[in-house]
Amino acid sequence: MIKVLEGFLKKSNKKMIQEKKKILYICGSLNQTTQMHKISMELPEYEAWFTPYYADGFLKFLTRIGILDFTIMGGVFKKRTLAYLKKHSLKLDYEGKLNHYDLVFTCQDLIIPKNIRQSKVILVQEGMVDPETIWSKLVRKLKLPRWAASTSMTGQSDQYDIFCIASEGFKELFINKGLNPEKLRVTGIPNFDNCAEYFNNDFPHKNFVLVATSDMRETLKYENRKKLIQKALKIADGKKLIFKLHPNENVKKRTAEIKKYAPEALVYYGVPIEPMIANCDILVTRYSSVIFVASALGKKVYSDIDEETIRKLTPIQNGGTSAKNIAEEARKLLELAPQKSENRMFEQKFRFFIRKKLAKVRN
Repeated sequence: MIKVLEGFLKKSNKKMIQEKKKILYICGSLNQTTQMHKISMELPEYEAWFTPYYADGFLKFLTRIGILDFTIMGGVFKKRTLAYLKKHSLKLDYEGKLNHYDLVFTCQDLIIPKNIRQSKVILVQEGMVDPETIWSKLVRKLKLPRWAASTSMTGQSDQYDIFCIASEGFKELFINKGLNPEKLRVTGIPNFDNCAEYFNNDFPHKNFVLVATSDMRETLKYENRKKLIQKALKIADGKKLIFKLHPNENVKKRTAEIKKYAPEALVYYGVPIEPMIANCDILVTRYSSVIFVASALGKKVYSDIDEETIRKLTPIQNGGTSAKNIAEEARKLLELAPQKSENRMFEQKFRFFIRKKLAKVRN
């Protein structure tokens, strides 16, 4: 019996080794999802599967009942991700349940699901990370769940093989946060690596002050929006003022709020902000990745970050080759790096194999 089982395992293992290697891309916001899609297009020799961002245990339960709809695991973020995957005919493996994956790309490591921990993992920076606060320092000191401190804890899991980041400035920032320098790769990041292309646009307005609002209140953070509007009016000093609402904001409510204090201002929503940044003279915002587009395009920026720091952190501009750079890191990791605990990897593959066989029997 043992010899029969050993023969079966060897045969099944040989078959799985010969199969095309599989990569799972864990998406999130639309920005994170499009980044993952761009990376996948640079890795056509591997089988690509996609999933919205997900969690295990109690967080999974909270997501299912809608409590976490304000995060990338639910609500409009999840709907947009699923719509994008469907529109582009990308293969969906919801929560990565269908296959064993040789490599997993994830857009954020605040949560590392259990079913990917025996795969090789590449973390890809989305854009800006939240600033350090007393709370985030407390979360780190007390070893509370990383997600409790938002994106200020990005990279802190150390449960990845490579972390692809935007710039040398961010490398310095992450090293100062205690991240392992050997895992950091300055590749640039898709969507922020070729900002000059946004100058070619048909947005009708030019030479204005642009205000990029945030969804801080929608994500249970405090923001004094009245103060931001009044600051923008002062900066504009009679110049045309345009507000671009964050995709996660309540359009009717936030528009009425802006019109109350700045009745002459124009309010846009549901359109790309990059052409607007390219045409503006000044960008006003809080703590957002859009400052990188403005910085790369040489715009004056008023935000919660000083200009020198913005300049240092601005993603490298490499003509849109970041996805290709990240793909090369993936190939080296897949083809050259030693396997993560080969016995445990085989065990996981075997569990997937048995699960598929049982599913066929039931059907």
